[in-house]
Amino acid sequence: MTQHDKPLAGRKYVCFIENLYEDLEVWYPKYRLIEAGAEVILAGPEKGQHYAGKHGYPAKSDAAIQTLSSEMFDGVVLAGGFSPDRLRRDPQVKTIISEMAARGKLVAAICHGGWMAISAGVYRGVKVTGSPGIKDDLINAGAVFVDAPVVVDRHFISSRRPDDLPDFCRAILAFETIKK
Repeated sequence: MTQHDKPLAGRKYVCFIENLYEDLEVWYPKYRLIEAGAEVILAGPEKGQHYAGKHGYPAKSDAAIQTLSSEMFDGVVLAGGFSPDRLRRDPQVKTIISEMAARGKLVAAICHGGWMAISAGVYRGVKVTGSPGIKDDLINAGAVFVDAPVVVDRHFISSRRPDDLPDFCRAILAFETIKK
């Protein structure tokens, strides 16, 4: 294995989970980042808790959200489903996202994951996409909405739905490889 095979070796990312997360939007990016050499931490309200995806796939949290800080990670992946509606109410989730955004770290949101970025107050003036179901929320938060499979604006990467995951993950890997 060469550095070229693992361009994100030594990098660490967090993905927040809670019941009814969108299964593919957690697992596809997680395994793509791991494949590139990164470590991915699934963080939920409680460490070691099992959370059920919308389609029934379980995820066990590696860490409790309250024990984490933005300094521990190179970026965050904000998966969709119904869980973002709960997670965006957590003050620590919002703090981690807002601090990462302020430091120019990766903030990657797909589908309803953008709700967490909205609640963290980081989308004002940022070009994004997301689920059509949160288009008005994105616009009302001051984002510039674009209906596209993937949108990259500085260190913000966003996509609309599970079908966009290949574009979403390619954009994350391209951004993070260049940034490194």
